Amino acid sequence: MTTATTTAKDLFIIAMDPAHAVGQGDLSLALAGAELIDLLDAGTVEVRDDRVVPASRPEPDDRLLRDAAAEIARQTPHERIEDWLWRRGSELSAAYQSALEEDGELTHRRDGRLPFGPDRMETVDSTPAHRRAADRWQEEEPVLVALASALGIGEQSDEEPTVDGPTGEEPADVGPAERELSDGERTAVEASGAEPVATEPGFESEAVTAVVAAVHDAVMELESVRQRRAIESSAFANLWRGV
Repeated sequence: MTTATTTAKDLFIIAMDPAHAVGQGDLSLALAGAELIDLLDAGTVEVRDDRVVPASRPEPDDRLLRDAAAEIARQTPHERIEDWLWRRGSELSAAYQSALEEDGELTHRRDGRLPFGPDRMETVDSTPAHRRAADRWQEEEPVLVALASALGIGEQSDEEPTVDGPTGEEPADVGPAERELSDGERTAVEASGAEPVATEPGFESEAVTAVVAAVHDAVMELESVRQRRAIESSAFANLWRGV
């Protein structure tokens, strides 16, 4: 079981607020970034020239963070932050949902009065993990806020967050071949109006800033892939209709 509280857990709890429509793919990328920041804080890894380098500190107490640490490339050239996010982020939101449910942090709730109504996940709001996530969110903790903003979560509620399952129709994972973008698509991403990540005064290091920036870039790239697929699907449908 996972027992330690982590930034990734806090982010998952915040992202599952029913007011936030967060795609599983986006959330998985952000969770991978949150894990990397936790590993940086623990001294388990370092960032050198935008690459993730293992350090000699003991492995973390949290099981999912231990899994993340075990996936750090040990041989040179070490992995770029962006590549780490895509590889580690594969189905990561599902892994966190399963772990939090196992720890008693999540529970199933059936919508409506009928016994066969749709099922959804909710946080158990009396747990220390839920209270910690809510406190960090209310205090506008810089790293948590910056990662949440990559998911389109920007406005905070005066109430503690409640949990619903992540939403979104895009696949949870996008492989390297699928996420290769043309020069034109990258230009479109850059011109999309998304604000660049500034160095926040609350960030502890340039490495944390680099990770947050990489998360924002990866989420933008995933959105570009979605748009490309939508255009291709529309063109294919028009072809069949003879338009």
